[in-house]
Amino acid sequence: MDENGVVETIDQAKSWFINHQDLLIQYAVNIVSALVILFAGLIVARWISHITNRLMSLRGIDKTVRDFLSAIVRYGIIAFTLIAVLSKLGVQTASVIAVLGAAGLAIGLALQGSLSNFAAGVLLVIFRPLRSGEYVILGSVEGTVEHVQIFSTSLRTADDRIVVIPNSKVINDNIINTSREPNRRTQIMVGVAYNADIDSVKKVLGDVIAADERIQQDKGVTIRLHEMAPSSLNFVVRVWTTNADAWNVYWDLMENFKKQLDAHNIGIPFPQMDVHLYQTQNG
Repeated sequence: MDENGVVETIDQAKSWFINHQDLLIQYAVNIVSALVILFAGLIVARWISHITNRLMSLRGIDKTVRDFLSAIVRYGIIAFTLIAVLSKLGVQTASVIAVLGAAGLAIGLALQGSLSNFAAGVLLVIFRPLRSGEYVILGSVEGTVEHVQIFSTSLRTADDRIVVIPNSKVINDNIINTSREPNRRTQIMVGVAYNADIDSVKKVLGDVIAADERIQQDKGVTIRLHEMAPSSLNFVVRVWTTNADAWNVYWDLMENFKKQLDAHNIGIPFPQMDVHLYQTQNG
């Protein structure tokens, strides 16, 4: 291209910019406004979510419910912000909503598992079979509830690992909550030798239990012969304690049972087998 052609192209560009400067300014203003709305919407979403969580906390609402509802509020505001941004850029939001609705249906069919997790999360928040800070057993996993989120529930195990479980799996399985009630019954099986006197065994076990002040005697204590096993007489011991003392009482009783049974010469058997040999005479 020669010099005259370059000059002519520059002049055309200048002329186009001059003739369309109002339109360009309007587009620039709309883009800046859209960016401002986007950033303001994100900030407002986080702020309102935090305020919502704080207000529910002041009203004593459970942390699980607070986190769940504040997350829904935040994402709802973000969704409206995105629609406002598109509208500011000149996009027909009615058409966008229709397209999003159709796309949402298709995505919903493709992501049935995620939607079931969301529905399960709503049920967990409504009925609250578990709450943050409670110790629960969910199938083969147990630990302290950290968060009940939109799609999953997080547990912290006793060895300080975080386990994330889909909400649909939580709601479809047994939920064993060991923290909801203040007291817990502890059960121990004690095996003794067959030649032990039943009344003596019950007295030894009862004396150990009576000496432990953490055991709630008023709720009843059970010491009964439960099973005549192949190698031992098995006694079942059931006592009531608080949740906080349950495991320490269990371990202490096991140790003290062993010590007192030894002190009273009551044997604790091990698996054994009697073998009888018969001599036969060949005919």
